[in-house]
Amino acid sequence: MFRQIFVNLPIKDLARSRAFFSALGLSFNPQFSNEQGACLEIAENIFAMLLTEPFFQGFTKKPISDAHQSTEVLLALSLDSRAEVEAVVRKALAAGATTPNPPVDHGFMYQHGFADLDGHQWEVFWMDMAAAPAQA
Repeated sequence: MFRQIFVNLPIKDLARSRAFFSALGLSFNPQFSNEQGACLEIAENIFAMLLTEPFFQGFTKKPISDAHQSTEVLLALSLDSRAEVEAVVRKALAAGATTPNPPVDHGFMYQHGFADLDGHQWEVFWMDMAAAPAQA
C-alpha cells in the first residue's frame, strides 16, 4: 500500500523557511529542491514540500489558505520523549515560531506544538501506546 508521504505546503519566502527548518535540525533533499520549492526531510518516509505560493498555486484551482487566519491541516509528528517534544518547541520558538496552544499532558500522551513562519501548525507529541486507554 502507501510507502511515503509528501505533504505540500505553500510558503511565502523559501530562504526564510529553509533557515527556520534547518534551525530545528532538519535537512533538505537537494534532488527535489530548487528556487520554487524545497523537499524537507522529516523522517525516512516523511517529507514536506515547501512550495512558494506561485508554484503551489499551479497545483490547484482553489485559493491558497492563509494559515495565519485559518487552519486546513494539523501536522502531527511523534517523538521519543516529553523532553524531546519540549526541545523541538524551544528550537522552533527560537527560530521565530509561535505556540498556538499550551502543552497538554494526557498521562499516556504529551503534546505541544508550534506555528511555523507561514502559520502552518505542527503538533509534536510523545505517546506511550501501552498506557493508552482502550476505546470502546
